[in-house]
Amino acid sequence: MSASKIVISSIWSKVGGKYALVVIGLWLLTAAASLVWTPYPLLDTDGFNVWASPSAAHPLGTDGTGADVLSWLMAGSRTNLLIAVLTVIVAAVIGLALVAAMVSRSGALASTSVVVVDALISIPTVLIALILTVPFGASAAVVVASCGCAYGLNLARILRPSAMLAARSAYVESALWSGASTVRVFFSHIVPNTLPVLCVQLSMSAGTSMLAEAGLTYLGVGVGAGVPSWGHSLSTSVKFISIYPMAVLWPGLIVTMVVVALNLFGDALRDALDPLTNPALREDS
Repeated sequence: MSASKIVISSIWSKVGGKYALVVIGLWLLTAAASLVWTPYPLLDTDGFNVWASPSAAHPLGTDGTGADVLSWLMAGSRTNLLIAVLTVIVAAVIGLALVAAMVSRSGALASTSVVVVDALISIPTVLIALILTVPFGASAAVVVASCGCAYGLNLARILRPSAMLAARSAYVESALWSGASTVRVFFSHIVPNTLPVLCVQLSMSAGTSMLAEAGLTYLGVGVGAGVPSWGHSLSTSVKFISIYPMAVLWPGLIVTMVVVALNLFGDALRDALDPLTNPALREDS
């Protein structure tokens, strides 16, 4: 059995892994389906049918403008998926670049990068978003940039101990003495040793970006007005929670389910990739 099949079967063997794969799979299918179909056009509103309860015509009801809630949530799944993927990419690039600097053979570069990370990690994500909103305005890009920077710094700090341990190991020393470049050694020997922790942190970053998008959009520095997202649905409906409490139920429930699924997926993937906790990988090798 190939390593990829072993990892997938290991994830599926856990209850949390099953839940994560099912929820993430439904999320991906919904995002793909919304590219070509939603029950109603997003701009289709009915002023005589506002805050309607769930029915056959509107399975999740309507909002304050009479728009179909299900259609907006389906379209919002694309935006949140894009934000999560891009946030993970930005965080991984920044985090791994800083880790490479912190485990560098140059003492000055390593110590300087540690000080820089410790200084910048105290800056809140909201403050970064506020600073970026001034020149660029509220947009999904601001959410990705602010979350990616904040999570990248946190990722570097968490990965540093395991990366430092690998960088000082005998096999890394042997690879360097044999003429391998530092870049090749970093990605071939150091990064694989941090993979379990890296997977957990990146999955947590994807999940936290969902919450950050909702919070930043509520503050007016996240996704722009008129752009469908789960955070946008939450921020617009929470104002009317005293009038129609069901308005916040559906986007809040979806965000909660996806965040939990992403965290459980990271935990299951960590265990599946670690030969110490997954004997099938040792047998396959």
